[in-house]
Amino acid sequence: MTTIRCLALAALLSASLVARAEPEIQVGFSPEGSARQLVLETIAGAKERIQMLGYAFQAPDIMQALVDAKRRGVQVQVVVDKKRNQNKPSRKAMDFVMSQGVELRTNDHFHIHHDKTIIVDGHTVETGSFNFAPSAETLNSENVVVIRNAPEIVRQYLAHWQSRWDLGKPYDAKSFPEKAAAPPVPWAGSAGSGAFAGNDFAS
Repeated sequence: MTTIRCLALAALLSASLVARAEPEIQVGFSPEGSARQLVLETIAGAKERIQMLGYAFQAPDIMQALVDAKRRGVQVQVVVDKKRNQNKPSRKAMDFVMSQGVELRTNDHFHIHHDKTIIVDGHTVETGSFNFAPSAETLNSENVVVIRNAPEIVRQYLAHWQSRWDLGKPYDAKSFPEKAAAPPVPWAGSAGSGAFAGNDFAS
């Protein structure tokens, strides 16, 4: 009987160790291209929910990835800095994602809302210096870190995201002030077309 109990205990301990997966960490950098790739892969991997915090918000490929996620049934919720995104490229980006069902809020509670984070399905966190703008993809020196299987880290980021979401206000294009921007984005699609492309040199 003692031998059987010992074997059963050993089996339970082994199962516990297997179930507790080790954290998985990936890194990427700009302008080398691996940062952009990680951001897009993180969004593409979402099955249920995307919770994003951003400063600059105007990269066409990232906007399209968010809309694609929404179309496959993912809940997409975004909070961005209000003051940083009053230029025409950002307004077009915000109008586009909103028109496709993305939930978008702006935050002006702080001097700047400088977070650059994506939480996916409650178990993956992407963070780092990478702004959601073309300049971060191809011009700037940037870094991205993706963390998986780290429940406590995800819990803290979820709490942080929720606090910023609660402080944000739903984006309303009609009441949103517009400021002049550096070179405009040549958008290929209208807000209702469901696709666009462009470029931007804002930092």
